[in-house]
Amino acid sequence: MIEVLEPDIDIEIDPAIFNNAYYPYLYDMSRVQIYYGGGSSGKSVFESQRVVIDLLAGGRNYLVCRQVGRTIRRSVFNEIIRRINEFGVRELFKINQTEFTITCVNGYQAFFVGLDDVEKIKSIIPERGVITDIWIEEATETDKNTVKSLMKRQRGGREDTPKRLTLTFNPILQDHWIFETYFAPISWAEDQQNYQSKELSILKTWYIHNRFLTQADKDDLINEEDKYYRDVYTYGNWGVLGNLIFKNWRIEDLSYMRNQFTNRRHGLDFGFASDPAAFGSSHYDKKKKTIYFYQEFYERGLVNDELATEVLKAIGNELIKCDSAEPKSIKELENAGVNTEGARKGPDSVLFGLQWLQGQKIVVDKSCIFMQTELRKAHWKEGPDGKPVSPPKPVDKDNHLIDGALRYAYEDDMLETPIKGRSYKG
Repeated sequence: MIEVLEPDIDIEIDPAIFNNAYYPYLYDMSRVQIYYGGGSSGKSVFESQRVVIDLLAGGRNYLVCRQVGRTIRRSVFNEIIRRINEFGVRELFKINQTEFTITCVNGYQAFFVGLDDVEKIKSIIPERGVITDIWIEEATETDKNTVKSLMKRQRGGREDTPKRLTLTFNPILQDHWIFETYFAPISWAEDQQNYQSKELSILKTWYIHNRFLTQADKDDLINEEDKYYRDVYTYGNWGVLGNLIFKNWRIEDLSYMRNQFTNRRHGLDFGFASDPAAFGSSHYDKKKKTIYFYQEFYERGLVNDELATEVLKAIGNELIKCDSAEPKSIKELENAGVNTEGARKGPDSVLFGLQWLQGQKIVVDKSCIFMQTELRKAHWKEGPDGKPVSPPKPVDKDNHLIDGALRYAYEDDMLETPIKGRSYKG
């Protein structure tokens, strides 16, 4: 039974809506809480359930974050609205689709912000009380300093109302700052499922902990062939990669150099539901064989009209190379005013393109988190002996920016510069 403070309404919520692994954490008050693990394990659903229940009970305000603000609407914002509707309490909430706020009738609120908009975060003041809870979805996209500064936003309020920071994510790679900050100091073991203290709680889950999955959902995870993706997305383990494709890249702040970028390249890989639409921009210094990647867009659920708007906003009428496998999408972008050209592709174009990129230096702006993630995770397909298969083949996952913004965008440059005594004719 949950009691709403104002007005005095009692609401019954059936415990059967929760996955058993998460239910004991509904009222956990550890300072930092981590819910991580495999894909489709129910992490985000549980946390969105808890947000709604806490707002109804009163006394807590939420700041719900993702690194990139434009991904908010199609992810955590809609996730929490779904929970409100499932609980049958829509009449008790005011949902502002423009400001991305959800306000309960008792005055307690959830604010939704991208961590790429620092000024908006600074200006957030709840109608009642202070920010007691911060939830960062896909927390591996964020950096350590951002999270530290967010925690400082939780000062003030009542002494008897504990503050909480909640991180939800798939574990990606073991060299991530989250592992080094929270897991390494407690000697976290790979087969460990939970940890509990006043300051930190950790719960690891994977598909077996989500009783609402269909068998088809489970089969997709169980049948994953690549070792890295099976470890991370099927079983929720921190990833370890050996046969990396890219070791020739680094992160820098390129904001002060933007006005010097005149030799620009733009590329686009189409996507909609399971895969994102991904485009990016870079500057090429041919003399130094250096690619400066400074702008990206990475989002699911966009129709081509919406995608065209984003591309035009980012690059105007400059040429963008697109995936030629979707001529209809290219035509629709052209009709919307985008200057497009289909990539040539052709036999061996993937391997040739990756080997050409290996011969460049790649500098990625610190704000381009999706390109950073793709470059970290790109690896060669392995045989049973753990060595790359011959001839080399990349694992065809999480490579949308590598394909669009690098391989397609630099196709003409690749034609001009043969590698290892051979050239690609396209």
